[in-house]
Amino acid sequence: MAALGQGFMNRTFRPFWRRTDAATSVEYAVMLALILMVVFGAVASLGTKNNQSWTNTNNSLGVVNAGS
Repeated sequence: MAALGQGFMNRTFRPFWRRTDAATSVEYAVMLALILMVVFGAVASLGTKNNQSWTNTNNSLGVVNAGS
């Protein structure tokens, strides 16, 4: 005996299972999200290292704050 909602599920979702366009767009969205996570992580890491580099340069040169 089939489950009560099985016919409804088959009628509702069968067109989605046959179409590959939606799967392709979802795959591209997942790849884009992963790429953006890597880019944001790299920018954050490089920004921190760049800031530290400028701070070290500033301290080693003994630059005095111009506003004082």
